[in-house]
Amino acid sequence: MTIRTFASAAAASIALTGAASAQETFEMTSAFGKNLPILGTAAVNFAEKINSISTEVEFEQFDPGELVPALEALDAVSNGSVDAAYTTSGYWQGKIPAASLFAAVPFGPEAGEFLAWMMYDDGAEMFQRMYDDNGYNVHVIPCGLIAPETSGWFKNEINSVEDLEGLNMRFFGLGAEVMQRLGVSTSLLAGGDIFPALERGAIDATEFSMPRIDARLGFHNIAKYNYFPGWHQPATLFELLINKDRWEDLDDISQNQIEIACMANITDNYAEGEATNFEAMKDNVDNNGVTIKQWSPEMLEAFENAWNDVAGELAAEDAYFKEVWDDLQEFRAGYKVWNDNIYLPRPRN
Repeated sequence: MTIRTFASAAAASIALTGAASAQETFEMTSAFGKNLPILGTAAVNFAEKINSISTEVEFEQFDPGELVPALEALDAVSNGSVDAAYTTSGYWQGKIPAASLFAAVPFGPEAGEFLAWMMYDDGAEMFQRMYDDNGYNVHVIPCGLIAPETSGWFKNEINSVEDLEGLNMRFFGLGAEVMQRLGVSTSLLAGGDIFPALERGAIDATEFSMPRIDARLGFHNIAKYNYFPGWHQPATLFELLINKDRWEDLDDISQNQIEIACMANITDNYAEGEATNFEAMKDNVDNNGVTIKQWSPEMLEAFENAWNDVAGELAAEDAYFKEVWDDLQEFRAGYKVWNDNIYLPRPRN
C-alpha cells in the first residue's frame, strides 16, 4: 500500500466510524523561517500534508522567535510550553554530545545511506533513546532530508590550512569541532543572525545550507568565495519533535498519519533541494560575482584527519556517542559492499 493510499484509507476510516473527536491543535515552532526555500518551506509543507489527511489533528506552523527562539525549541517542547518543533538535532550538540550524529556527520553517509540506517537499521531507535536517556519528554520523528550543503562562504580565498587560522566563522554541528581543531573560532548562529554578523565583521566566513537557501540570506553580497564539497554535511536530517504527553494522547491512526506525513515530507524536501540548487549556483556566478571553489585534495585530507581525531575523542569521552558512532560505522561497512558495486563511477568533467 502506498503512503497516499494508506493516508486516504486512514482518513476514510475515521469518517466512517465516527471515531473523530474534537480536533487537536499542535502549535509547532520551526528552526527556519518560512521565507527560506527548502529549509523553511519544509515545515510549512509538513503542516499542509498532515492537515490535509487528518481530521483529528491540525498543526499550526510558527517561524523561529514567534513562540521560542530556534535554539530553545527542544527545551520548550519537552516542558510543554510548545507542542512541537520542526528542527534539527545538530542544534542540541551543546546539550547532548551524540545529537549531531542524527543530523549531519562529517565525511559521513549521503542521503540514501543515512535514511537507510535511520529507517531500516538502528538509527531511529537510537535517536529516540538519546532523548529519553537525557530526560527530554519528547517523541522524535525523522521529517526532512537534504543532500550536501555548500562548505562555506569566505571573504578571501583559502588555499591552505594556515589561511583558516584565526578566522571567526559561523559553523554547525560536528563540523564546527573540526574547524576549531584547524584554528578557526566558531559560533552557532541562527539563520537570520548570520548576515548582520558578516556585515559588521563579527564573523569572517559562514556556512549555512544549500546555494538556493544561502542566496535568500544574501551571503554573496559580502563573501564572494563559495567552497565545495560540503564535507561537513554530506546529508542533513531534520526532526519533528512532539511533546511526549501530547503524542501518547493521540490514537494510533493519528500517530500513523503524522509519521506518514513526515515520510512524504522527506521525499518532497530531498527532491526540492536536488531540483533547484544548480540555478542558484549559476546565478551566483553570472550575476553576483561569486567564485565557486573546490577544496583541494590536501585540504579535504586535513579536514578528514581532523574529523577522525574529533570523532575518536568524542567517542572516548561519551559512552552514548561511542555506541551510536560504532553502530553507524558497522552499518556503513556493510553498506559499502552495495555502494562500491552498484553505482556508476562519477568522473569529473
